[in-house]
Amino acid sequence: MTVNFDELLDRRNTRSYKWDQSENMFGDKDILPLWVADMDFPSPPAVQAVLKRRAELAAYGYAIRTDDYAESIVGWFKRRHGWDIDPAWLGDAPSVVTSLSLCVEQFSEPGGQVVLQSPVYYPFYDVIESNGRKVAKNPLILKDGRYEMDYEHLESLFQGGAKLLLLCSPHNPGGRVWERSELLRLGELCLRYGVIVVSDEIHCDLTFPGHVHTPFATLSPEIADITITTLSVTKTFNLPGLVTSFMVVSNKALKAKLDKRIHTLSLHMASHFAQDAVVAAYNESEQWLDDMFAYVEGNLAYALQYLQQHLPSVKPMKPDGTYLIWVDCRELGLDKAGLKDLMYKRAKVVFNEGSVFGSEGEGWLRINLACPRFILEKALRQFAEAANGLESR
Repeated sequence: MTVNFDELLDRRNTRSYKWDQSENMFGDKDILPLWVADMDFPSPPAVQAVLKRRAELAAYGYAIRTDDYAESIVGWFKRRHGWDIDPAWLGDAPSVVTSLSLCVEQFSEPGGQVVLQSPVYYPFYDVIESNGRKVAKNPLILKDGRYEMDYEHLESLFQGGAKLLLLCSPHNPGGRVWERSELLRLGELCLRYGVIVVSDEIHCDLTFPGHVHTPFATLSPEIADITITTLSVTKTFNLPGLVTSFMVVSNKALKAKLDKRIHTLSLHMASHFAQDAVVAAYNESEQWLDDMFAYVEGNLAYALQYLQQHLPSVKPMKPDGTYLIWVDCRELGLDKAGLKDLMYKRAKVVFNEGSVFGSEGEGWLRINLACPRFILEKALRQFAEAANGLESR
């Protein structure tokens, strides 16, 4: 079955987080939402089919996991990433953010420092602060239009006692796919100072040609031993509403501690729907992914060219991966309130305002490219016309 990615899937009045809150959140029910990181594309046909079959069973009682669930994960990461995962390393959680929060709770002390590399996906801040820990920022360095890690500053944080790092790989919102050499240098520092790494790799399957995702845990057996990798099918195959994710933890002591906490919170039960969707995604939807991301690559090329031609005062960061684009709007001279007014009131679009990713993101916007091209064209046109209108006043 061929998917037409140019066709808009109407998600209004479906309890959509992205489409059904526009009036309440932004004051206009017809505003164009390109913010929440899910796709406006149909999920893979194989996933749709298996969910329909599960729904037709009519009874939605307690479910179990079967071997094909773990086998689909193991097979996918071997094929796509060259990673040999032992099924015994796998553990489930409702979401990657749940896993991040559990790791902060279990592997840091109350009041202790947890390192993140800002600007970064905003729940990283939430899971640190809501667990009574302190955010230790290791700001990324903007160099030649892309982010790099500041290893010297990172080492100072480890010397100051931080023992847990939340790594975003690939990076959200900047779209960096960290190179193996960069990750090795990071891993060596973490080994030297006894730091546990929680690596959020939910965007790992979304890389553009010329860029290869390296799972942090594959760098060496020693680095694997200090790594908890959090993963999910949800970003790759547009399934976040199924609430499913998993962790890969080869260190038996770390995994036992997480397993115990997950059971204590009764988060371990299998979903009636999610496991079947995971199997269908990983075993039957590879072509869908390749087709979808080729379409997103076309959207990226369009966005970069359009902004250069029609709004050269903003500077998009060309991503190595993800379906997100991080745009430097500081030359517009607007504060947070001004950027929101420009988007919501003048342009009638919703992008993510950058300060939610940390103070280093002030003056930036994150735009979701995973939508039909005509939606992206309309949103960029409205935004550029509104911004140019401000500049011409």
